[in-house]
Amino acid sequence: MQRSTLREQLADALREEILAGRLAPGGEFTVREIAEQYGVSATPVREALVDLSAQGLLEVEQHRGFRIKRFSLADFRYMIEAQTLVSDGILHHNPALSLREAVPEAFTSIRRRAAAARQAALAGDLDILIAYDLRFWRELDGLLGNPHIGEFLDRLRVACWAFTVPHLRRQTGLAGRLWAGHLELADAVERQDAAETDRLLRAHRSHALALATQLAD
Repeated sequence: MQRSTLREQLADALREEILAGRLAPGGEFTVREIAEQYGVSATPVREALVDLSAQGLLEVEQHRGFRIKRFSLADFRYMIEAQTLVSDGILHHNPALSLREAVPEAFTSIRRRAAAARQAALAGDLDILIAYDLRFWRELDGLLGNPHIGEFLDRLRVACWAFTVPHLRRQTGLAGRLWAGHLELADAVERQDAAETDRLLRAHRSHALALATQLAD
């Protein structure tokens, strides 16, 4: 296995551990500990941890190792604000909602992700929801044909989940409390209905802010 591939696989695995809540905010670990856990050498582990630090999920502890980033409610609000500025800018410069990668096959895949995410949200199944929610947004952002925007938004969404997951794990009865508008948003984008797309995006962000505030309190 090429080292670059192992590096990416380790970063993906650790990211999933964070989003699953198995690596809790504030937790500390060393390169050696992760290398022993996964049965690999230290070099790809160190590279993966540096990547996750660059993405804002880890903090480097000088001469000690790494710490899981503990996001605050203020951090969450800033991240939602950043998403708002990007989406508002896209809709302002592209009011017709013309998309470079808008082919039927892409929407078929997006709708599958949307349906799975909606079902998981309504059922309160957090593990399935996070996986399909992130895939849904990645594929939806991919329609823009601008990988830099997609990568930026994906990092924000992963960080937003990293903030909310520890709070949600302590809750019971999540069914009906999680945003489930994925299919409606996919339909609006496919119809190139910019006004409805904007309304749904704002509803999504408002829901996220309200839930995060409630959970943090």
